[in-house]
Amino acid sequence: MADTKYIFVTGGVVSSLGKGIIASSMGKLLQERGYKVTIQKFDPYINVDSGTLNPYEHGECFVTVDGHEADLDLGHYERFLNIQTTRDNIITTGRIYQNVIMKERRGDYLGKTVQVIPHITDEIKRNIKQLGIKHKFDFVITEIGGTVGDIESTPFLEAVRQLRWELGKNCFCVHLTYVPYLKAAGEVKTKPTQHSVKELQSLGIQPDMLVLRTEQKLDEDILHKVALFCNVEKQAVIQSVDVSSIYEVPIMMRDQGMDEVVLRKMNMPVGEKPAMKAWIAFLDKRKNATEEVRIKLIGKYAELPDAYKSIREALSQAAIYHDRRLVLQICHSEKINEKNMADILKDADGIVVAPGFGQRGVDGKLTVLKYARENDIPTFGICLGMQCMVIEFARNVLGYADADSTEMDPETKHNVIDLMDEQKHITNMGATMRLGAYDCVLKKGSLAYKAYGKELIQERHRHRYEFNNKYREEFEAAGMLCTGINPDSDLVEVVEMPSKRWYLGTQYHPEYNSTVVSPNPLFMSFMDAAIKMSEEHKEIKVQHKKK
Repeated sequence: MADTKYIFVTGGVVSSLGKGIIASSMGKLLQERGYKVTIQKFDPYINVDSGTLNPYEHGECFVTVDGHEADLDLGHYERFLNIQTTRDNIITTGRIYQNVIMKERRGDYLGKTVQVIPHITDEIKRNIKQLGIKHKFDFVITEIGGTVGDIESTPFLEAVRQLRWELGKNCFCVHLTYVPYLKAAGEVKTKPTQHSVKELQSLGIQPDMLVLRTEQKLDEDILHKVALFCNVEKQAVIQSVDVSSIYEVPIMMRDQGMDEVVLRKMNMPVGEKPAMKAWIAFLDKRKNATEEVRIKLIGKYAELPDAYKSIREALSQAAIYHDRRLVLQICHSEKINEKNMADILKDADGIVVAPGFGQRGVDGKLTVLKYARENDIPTFGICLGMQCMVIEFARNVLGYADADSTEMDPETKHNVIDLMDEQKHITNMGATMRLGAYDCVLKKGSLAYKAYGKELIQERHRHRYEFNNKYREEFEAAGMLCTGINPDSDLVEVVEMPSKRWYLGTQYHPEYNSTVVSPNPLFMSFMDAAIKMSEEHKEIKVQHKKK
């Protein structure tokens, strides 16, 4: 394809309508037609990246392969399109202004007054277009964060307005808006959508397509009314009805011809509908799964499921591929103690100890790990979860009662987890951890090696602390083996206990590399062990009934 096509997704009325899911669904449909597609997000906040954002405000921080800390929507992009994203796939207002100010300091603007228009909007446009040019994509889909009318989003929308003129037929605008149902009146209302589109038009942008988010199916009269009042073709008014899984959205969009509207508008051949056989097979497995597998996720953000979004999706994918329905309970690690632990974990087929930072909730994680290790429950520790595995083992097996991480206790005499050497003189918080994908060599015959089926893997990291190698011999002699090592730094990346049915921790985050069509091997292996545990639980119940 000679020219990259650019699709913009904006939102109106309220936030959290699912722009990321709609962008991902459109990308998936175009990808299934054989096009090379990527998605990027423009977030209006002034933070340079998502690394220092509180999970309570923004959910999990997703890490790209090149080590950029990003919004969780990039996880959706990767899971839907089975691609790897980079720092070019997410741009914040902070990064835009940072780039412009650096150029001004260097004298790039030759003494001119630096203004929002044209300098900020030019920088936004440069970042939009360079992704398509740099990687030669057929389609670049750009999601604009926030809603139309937000003052923070105005420069991004102005850049889109300018690009509509510059790109001509190579530009397409999708506007996602909300159509509420008023129960008392017994009808849906289109006025919020009309006002949202009017606001967008006042900024000089006429949407080519409307996607209506709704709780119930809209009739043809409503769709015709929206098309008429919003100046959009009838076939370009698509409805996004609430479904039981986000993975059903691409099929729903396909059946309404979303991708066909885009291709016709851009004067491209339409062809047949994408078959999406692998995707539909995944959905069929999900729909037909009746037997349950019960997993307990131990973390300090139990009231905030999006803090563990990638882990939840990776577990769900692994369960579906095993023809099981995931029953996931997020347990607040700060509220777990010796008295209530056995009751909380009694029906667990598997346990995942979550990543995180800081002391809060660590004692609960250590308590759970001791119980899981002694009762041989399949257990998966990720990042801090793996470090807690090491601390618990040092305290209760090696006999070092004061063993700890220097993150929790800088004065501990047995610093089995310690600050990485390259981190010891860093004072800035943002983007200064070990971030992104690194090589890991797995020990042949290990549980991790059997899961991946190969010796050399690459997984993504986000941490400052590491396993202290001076304790490696003691750990291995006592039964906790270091089976994954970074070949360049000698960093321990995987620990496991062969004497247990499945007890493994990773310093890296394998959840970032799990997608709909390619679930992460470690999650698949863990799920296999959890299902075997569930079968044992069922057999025990049967025996009890017989008695």
